[in-house]
Amino acid sequence: MTQDTTTNPAEIGKFNTLKVIAITDNGAFLDAGELGEILLPNRFLPDDCQIDSLVTVFIYLDSADRLIATSQKPLAQVGEFASLKVVQVNKMGAFLDWGLPKDLLVPYNQQHTKMEVGKYYLVRVFLDQRTERIAASSKLDKFIDIWPAEYNDGEQVSLTIANKTDLGFKAIVNDLHWGLLYDNEIFQPLRAGRKITGYIKKVRDDGRLDLILTRGGKGKVIDFADKFIAFLQDNDGFTSLNDKSNPELIKRTLDVSKKTFKATVGNLLKKGKISIEKNGIKLL
Repeated sequence: MTQDTTTNPAEIGKFNTLKVIAITDNGAFLDAGELGEILLPNRFLPDDCQIDSLVTVFIYLDSADRLIATSQKPLAQVGEFASLKVVQVNKMGAFLDWGLPKDLLVPYNQQHTKMEVGKYYLVRVFLDQRTERIAASSKLDKFIDIWPAEYNDGEQVSLTIANKTDLGFKAIVNDLHWGLLYDNEIFQPLRAGRKITGYIKKVRDDGRLDLILTRGGKGKVIDFADKFIAFLQDNDGFTSLNDKSNPELIKRTLDVSKKTFKATVGNLLKKGKISIEKNGIKLL
């Protein structure tokens, strides 16, 4: 999760770097600009905290609806998507465990389908501008950009995996656009809410995005080369996998296709980083 390192303006539901302006028996008071002075309780104070120190904190409303600062890291901040577990349902809506003492509310009017205790749902965390309360919504389409995406083929993007479809997995691109990963190009286990790096395979004429998890061509080989070397290092510099190995075994072991595996091996062999042995591949 990316933390906000700016000192102004402070934002509710996000990480902020704020200055300590007073230290009391209850903790440190932080200068949050237009939000006023916000308490960082003693249990979250850094050991070397003093007046004028800068501390990075998350700001939210506690159970008494008071602004409070914490060094605890929620599973998502305002503007982000996350897969969260329902821990309670009452007349107000569903409450999600997002890693903070006060659970995150999904009001009934923000539920795409009725939520049930114990199940996980992909939601968007947002700030209710009227109440200044942080809430979540599973009505994801309302947070997706309505304008056609402007990406280049092969461009690296951040993905949040969404629901499974007949063709593959839908994914949210850069927290802004929908895209699709096709089943026959997925070589690793995926689940809703997983954050992963991907690439734009194609921008269609209608603006829809086809996605892929590995860069095409030479870039794909380079992407996997470092991972393969790390795999060899973790296995005493040797693997019994080779060009005769079953594609499913390669996919299960390395999370890549046999085609990518062979291309990577060939590239590393030319560079003198590996050698082909009688019973496998050795790291030099």
